[in-house]
Amino acid sequence: MKTQKRGLVMTIALTMALTVLLSMTALAATGRYDQQIQQTVNAKIHDAKKLQNVSSSVEDGIVTLTGTVDLYQDKLDAANKIKKVANVTGVRNDITVAGETVPDAQLEQKLAKKLAYDRVGYSDNAFNYVALGVKDGVVTLTGDAVWDVPKDSALAIVARTPGVKDVINDINVLPVSRFDDTIRARTAAAIYRDSVLGRYASDPARPIRIVVDNGHVTLYGSVQSTMDKNIAGMRASSVAGAFSVDNKLVVD
Repeated sequence: MKTQKRGLVMTIALTMALTVLLSMTALAATGRYDQQIQQTVNAKIHDAKKLQNVSSSVEDGIVTLTGTVDLYQDKLDAANKIKKVANVTGVRNDITVAGETVPDAQLEQKLAKKLAYDRVGYSDNAFNYVALGVKDGVVTLTGDAVWDVPKDSALAIVARTPGVKDVINDINVLPVSRFDDTIRARTAAAIYRDSVLGRYASDPARPIRIVVDNGHVTLYGSVQSTMDKNIAGMRASSVAGAFSVDNKLVVD
């Protein structure tokens, strides 16, 4: 019994030693490219006019970016540029956005207008809902998108706007579902073919937004009267296949 225990202890010790040795070998393998990575990163930063105030350091293949840029998009571009460098295993983006400062209320109003007109003319426009909040230049995006493109488009608009210091993107991409697509089409037809509600299709930047998630319908946007809100809710509730309707329309 003692011999078996001693053998087990030796096996565990050998396994731990081998694990440590492999880890050290892997660490040395990544670290040996640090000088080469640093030279390449320095060259890329030097060649980019928007990154002249950015510095970098490399340790074990991980690049840390510091310094300042004018736009949040510049910060994103810097990280994306460095991720493509050979042998880079990760990027820590500690760059500070130090461009102009815009009052939160003014920045929120400007972004809300831009986002309202985003995706106008596309078939998915009425089926996406994006909301935002701004605090100390940090923009938080929430809502639901039918697919990745509307989410990425909203982020691109915000990232390129002066005054934005950071972005929290919590927009949810809805699951792919033919069932939900059918309900979206039926709900849009029920609402926009109504003689009272049809006028909300005339301003593509302010439609009644129809979000469908696993058969559950939520209505967003603003309407001119309580009657319009109630009618929209009734029309949505009459759609075959919809499990529930949450009417979050706001009366102007």
